[in-house]
Amino acid sequence: MSATTSAQAGSTAAADPAGTAPAEADRRLTSKERRRVIIASLVGTTIEFYDFYIYATAAVAVLPALFFLDGDDTSKLLASMATFGAAFIARPLGSIVFGHFGDRIGRKATLIGALLTMGIATFLIGLLPTAHQIGLWAPAMLTILRFTQGLGLGGEWSGASLLATEYAEEGRRGRAAMWPQLGAPFGFILANGFFLVLTVLFAFDSTSAVLDHSFLVWGWRVPFLASLAMVLLGLWVRVKLEETPVFQQAVDEDKKVKSPVTEVFRTAWLPLIQGTFIMLATYVVFYLMTAWVLSYGIAKPEAGGLGISYTTFLIQQLLSVLLFAAFIPVSGWAADRFGRRRSLSVTTALIVVFGLLFTPLMDPAKVGVGEDVAMWRVLLFLSLGMMLMGLSFGSMSALLPELFATNVRYTGSGIAYNVASILGAAITPFIAVWLNARWGVGAVGAYLSLAGVITFVALRLSPETRARDMREI
Repeated sequence: MSATTSAQAGSTAAADPAGTAPAEADRRLTSKERRRVIIASLVGTTIEFYDFYIYATAAVAVLPALFFLDGDDTSKLLASMATFGAAFIARPLGSIVFGHFGDRIGRKATLIGALLTMGIATFLIGLLPTAHQIGLWAPAMLTILRFTQGLGLGGEWSGASLLATEYAEEGRRGRAAMWPQLGAPFGFILANGFFLVLTVLFAFDSTSAVLDHSFLVWGWRVPFLASLAMVLLGLWVRVKLEETPVFQQAVDEDKKVKSPVTEVFRTAWLPLIQGTFIMLATYVVFYLMTAWVLSYGIAKPEAGGLGISYTTFLIQQLLSVLLFAAFIPVSGWAADRFGRRRSLSVTTALIVVFGLLFTPLMDPAKVGVGEDVAMWRVLLFLSLGMMLMGLSFGSMSALLPELFATNVRYTGSGIAYNVASILGAAITPFIAVWLNARWGVGAVGAYLSLAGVITFVALRLSPETRARDMREI
């Protein structure tokens, strides 16, 4: 809020000490609700991303050995990454289903449904028998539950983003929208920190562990089962929420649409395309720096990896993810100060450059393998990638909702965000493993640079949304 606006609000309050001035009363109510929204959006997305990331970590270190029996280590990893990608195929469907209800019945109830969908699926993964016990039924059920996780996350992100942006003060939406985005690094830290503690307690080393190791027998299940307690916490927080004033206005004015999906494709097809490709590079760098780089770091040298122990690499990754969290508020501030398109264009150009640094920073010929790895290079690589993730991801929860009108905003922003997840996330770990096996780590970097170029073009062809009225129908 500008100084002028603040002064006007203050003079209104002084003239009306009873608090009956509509603008000032609305301001006080919004401030109170906004504090609740910050907690609800942050806690909710942290839980959702925790659930999502514990699968990503297990898909690299545990699931190939337990759920996929045929082939060499690379083939098993590729099969595991394929199930990892199943969630991203489900996410657009989740955004359509939950988006329909989010735009029809409200943000609050829909977010509760999304949280339950994700949490129940995650808990059930922790109960699954392995392929050594029931054969092909195990990977089949794993894929179904991973798909269900994707449905839940498909409805979560856009709803949490709308809570933050539709309550935000004018001129501060970028900073307000950072709160649900912080759920990504916080969830990552919780998920991988949990796995790190367990691997230390169980003395588990992914490069040499045998199938009867207690961590592979039952220890890996603990983070999945523990998600149930976190989901209950998230439900308690969200039940206390009230509907956003922006959506309530649409209800009061009878401006809801019967079929938000049909309406968004009819009236907002261009923002759908723009939003999808604006998110592309963010997703690619996101999952290269989380899922793929872990598999590359701990893979044996003969499989094209660096041969670093799982525990050592996870510590490096957890240290660098702190930069991811630290640069999300910077992204929100820059988006409000310089505009969404300008700030993200600079970040995307840096992502293109970062892709060219994969060879000097992570090629085994330069960084070494096994005990000879130059860990400072690995930490530098991870730190640069995580910084760019924060700068790119931080303002997306402001930009994408701003592209759409209130009555299709949940559906539109969710579809754009989650279709981008297919193009930029579902196939990225799989393609990266294949590119590295065939041409080396430099090819993975080139893949990231190409995604950055596509996103840069999409940004330059899209409108600046910083000044958009969120109550617009």
